[in-house]
Amino acid sequence: MAMCPKTMKENQIRVVIADDHTVLRESLAALLATQPDFQVDGLAANGQEALAQAQQHHPDVLVLDLFMPGGDGFEVLRTLDRGGSRVAAVVLTGSDSELDYAQVVKLGARGLVLKSDGPEKLFAAIRTVANGELAFSDELAQQVLTTMSAETKNSANALIRLSERERQIAYYVARGMKNKDIGQALTISENTVKRHLQSIFTKTGARDRLELAVLALSEVSKAA
Repeated sequence: MAMCPKTMKENQIRVVIADDHTVLRESLAALLATQPDFQVDGLAANGQEALAQAQQHHPDVLVLDLFMPGGDGFEVLRTLDRGGSRVAAVVLTGSDSELDYAQVVKLGARGLVLKSDGPEKLFAAIRTVANGELAFSDELAQQVLTTMSAETKNSANALIRLSERERQIAYYVARGMKNKDIGQALTISENTVKRHLQSIFTKTGARDRLELAVLALSEVSKAA
């Protein structure tokens, strides 16, 4: 189901919501609409609709329920990844399974919010992933990144081409720090951090912050 078009404001975050529970789906749309920086472009009741809405609207963020008919959240993430889509997904789930959490991260989700969490956590996660960063709890992030770094193959010398400053930034990313905090730690501007990150991605072949964090943690574990 597509939302009625609204007047777009500059720098608004465009969102598609996918959840098979009608009341929750509509409530989420109304909740996000209370925030001036969010624009809800589409609603989906199942995995197939979620993919169709993502293809139609090219949202900045896809808020995705894990367990839906017609293709669950896992399958949506797999399909988006295979298609090379860079839609930032925030998984919204009632699951308490750490295996589920790790799986969605490996499939490319960039944030995870529990349905028992308050709306502010969802707002923050959407804004964080729209800014190209990760929105996971510290405990989950460390668990998943450690697991993924242990599984990463052929990562030897992945960071060897980086300058000392770039290596510092890569390790800060692995610790889950945001660009603003990295800039403060290194006494440089947030824009300078972003420029360094583009160079780091080019040199290492990492597609995003998650892959860069995995590479950095792999190198740290080998040096230990």
